[in-house]
Amino acid sequence: MTRKARILLVDDDASLLKLLGLRLRSEGFAVTTATSGQEALEQLERERPDLVLSDLKMDGMDGLALFERIQRAQVGLPVVIMTAHGSITDAVTATRSGVFGFLTKPIDKEALRKTINEALAVSLPADEDDWQHSILTRSPAMAAVLEQARRIAPLDISVLITGPSGTGKKLMAKAIHDASPRQDYPFIALNCGAMPEPLLESELFGHVKGAFSGAIADHPGVLLAAQGGTLFLDEVGELSPALQARLLSTLERQEVRPLGGSRGIGTDVRILSASNRDLVAAMEAGQFREDLFYRLNVVNLALPALKERPEDIPLLARHFLERIRQRQPTRVTGFSPEALAMLASANWPGNVRQLLNLVEQAVALAPAPVIGPQLVEGILADSGDHFPTFNEARAEFERVYLNKVLRMTEGNVTQAAALAGRNRTDFYKLLNRHGIEAGAYKDKAD
Repeated sequence: MTRKARILLVDDDASLLKLLGLRLRSEGFAVTTATSGQEALEQLERERPDLVLSDLKMDGMDGLALFERIQRAQVGLPVVIMTAHGSITDAVTATRSGVFGFLTKPIDKEALRKTINEALAVSLPADEDDWQHSILTRSPAMAAVLEQARRIAPLDISVLITGPSGTGKKLMAKAIHDASPRQDYPFIALNCGAMPEPLLESELFGHVKGAFSGAIADHPGVLLAAQGGTLFLDEVGELSPALQARLLSTLERQEVRPLGGSRGIGTDVRILSASNRDLVAAMEAGQFREDLFYRLNVVNLALPALKERPEDIPLLARHFLERIRQRQPTRVTGFSPEALAMLASANWPGNVRQLLNLVEQAVALAPAPVIGPQLVEGILADSGDHFPTFNEARAEFERVYLNKVLRMTEGNVTQAAALAGRNRTDFYKLLNRHGIEAGAYKDKAD
């Protein structure tokens, strides 16, 4: 640790404040003290600590009220609550509200040390560049995965990131890239399940128009565009057998031959991949190549589902709310403790992505500045609102697909229709349905 960890200690008992402050300083921490919640907030305006230890029962502003104020000002700052009036009810209320830990007075020395170390493990950045800044967590399960990611980031090896849909696999891949020697070069992500095979092949390997001997790709493809950097292949289990074989060959030879090209072009790219499918089961079923699996799965990082890290749910909910508040005007300022408790106990089949959708809906529908449990319960009960309908998902796919095909053919509708396997009349109907003008792509031709 390059500096002492900073702890803000808050208690209206001056003698206990002095005693506990001496103990913490003797263990190497930089300690600042405050005798009230208001004084603590004034201290926070001057300097951000790495951890706040606060008494629960204080005159004026109690520990939970202080925690709420801290989370509005400094989202993610760990807070540990101490109280001489400990009870199961207090502990459940505190932890469900997002408080990191709960300690009962008199404070046990070992329990205090353990709680502080666990809090600082997710509070202090792993290095000066704060490579994991986009992954908010105070969960020991996620912290263990991040530590593994930090260790393998500098190694130029392939990593397979697994876990349920919506758990943040792309964020983890970007964090690995940011902690690697390739951080100053491109990070490119490609969803292998979001487009048909011909278009995916072109996006991966590139293509040459009017190819001649020695031609360089007009559309380089992501394997070349990511030169020197990192390519993240999301939903890699959706690759067809033919594309699996071609990808394996490209990785083994460290060169890519664009479609229509006559020679290979050397590649220097690190491959990170992800799948929410069980690729071992896919191998056993003959749906995924064993040699490609072991090429991609040099190290496996398994991300926990959101329901396995409930301590992160209030933290993430507040973060998403703050992000919404920064980009659009809203009178919503926070969640009630009951609403946060309801969020923390929900099942979350859609994981972090579902939580984000719920917060966006709650902000749009909230009748008051504080989001209450009734609104959260209503959104949770209507689980269909968390995900697009089949027709909505298909429409979004069509829009993305049509734009990519037109970009590839530079607005030539005849070529685009042929590539899509549709006649011109049907293709024009699709363009009109989505309000897409083919002519807009002709202006992009060289």
